[in-house]
Amino acid sequence: MSVSKVSEKNTWQEVLETVKALDPSKLEIIKATLPIVKEHGEAITKHFYKRMFKQHPELLNIFNQTHQITGHQPKALANAVYGAAANIEDFTQIMPVLERIGEKHRSLQIKPEHYPIVGENLLAAIKEVLGDAATPEIIDAWADAYEVISDVFIRMEDRMYKTTETKPGGWAGFRDFVVDKKVKESDVITSFYLKPKDGKQIANFIPGQYITVKLDSENEKFTHLRQYSLSDRPGLDYYRISVKREDHKDGEIPAGIVSSNLHAHVNEGDIIQITAPAGDFYLDLDSELPLVLISGGVGLTPMMCMLNTTAKEKPDRKIYFIHAAVNSKLHAFKNHVNDLTEDNKNVRSFVVYEKPTEEDIEMKSYDKVGFINLEWLQEILSTKDADFYFCGPEPFMRVVNKSLKQWGIPEERIHYEFFGSFGSLD
Repeated sequence: MSVSKVSEKNTWQEVLETVKALDPSKLEIIKATLPIVKEHGEAITKHFYKRMFKQHPELLNIFNQTHQITGHQPKALANAVYGAAANIEDFTQIMPVLERIGEKHRSLQIKPEHYPIVGENLLAAIKEVLGDAATPEIIDAWADAYEVISDVFIRMEDRMYKTTETKPGGWAGFRDFVVDKKVKESDVITSFYLKPKDGKQIANFIPGQYITVKLDSENEKFTHLRQYSLSDRPGLDYYRISVKREDHKDGEIPAGIVSSNLHAHVNEGDIIQITAPAGDFYLDLDSELPLVLISGGVGLTPMMCMLNTTAKEKPDRKIYFIHAAVNSKLHAFKNHVNDLTEDNKNVRSFVVYEKPTEEDIEMKSYDKVGFINLEWLQEILSTKDADFYFCGPEPFMRVVNKSLKQWGIPEERIHYEFFGSFGSLD
């Protein structure tokens, strides 16, 4: 972990210590009503979003509407509300989660004025979903609880904004970047090399972090914000994002508005607005243990950043780079990883194809057919005394996480990024 991150955590510890405590009588009400709020959490948050967007349609410029359709966002908020309330006596117990939410909020430019709007509509949603069960005393207690929780985030995010804006190359809000290069990496993934329009310095970041891209289009009523992992190492004069085109899926999930627009309409020389790098999923730059990077699909983007950084800055550190894809047509950065592996004796790379093409079979361009499993990991890794990082679709991550735990890898050496605040892969 970097020194700056340790410093930030110490600062946030000070913030938490200044937060006012909830009145004991209201704390008892919160504890007593936690089970019912948990039981009806998703119903409350789904109603909350409908209510809030009706009252404040301008907030549609911030929230990801695809996540509303899939149910990811209501579920994430329900988990966050319950988790924060359950730990309201001691927020230090959930510091990593608070950091994760705060980083998301800072990247999306959530500001103090948004919290009263959320609170008003969340309390109303609780009352409207629970009906007579939500007595005035219960609503009053939850109103005070929300004030305490929102105070935590406002204070923490204020520190985050100030740190981001004052660091070398940092900035406030959205900044104009020029698409210096647009490179097709596979049939569905394209990289965008972004350089600051003003030609000034850009902020450093930790491998694994992301930026938020803002899309304003004449064909869209609202602004769309999306977060993309940085896929090349820090210290360069550009940021690189590698975006998967999200096509229409069966059911009600539409094609990705931002990813489709980037692929089809954003070209070299165009301007993209982004926020400064953020995120709590990042590489421990100080560790000397072997590094195991495991990715599935477009989950390889933060892994590429970690790989490039470690190979450059710590060429003596042993690296295992494992990537799973459907086949070579959907496999991005394959040549780059092969070249890096050939040039560095401490890097070993492995490829898993679910459905290899005839050409893949003929060329023997993979190491395993099917899926990653524990038995295979034990075959290819010379040690389990290593740091493990993985990213990919949720089912993929569940399998990897379960395999590592079955192998006895300590929790502190297992790192992944999970959508949804208080969610987990267990």
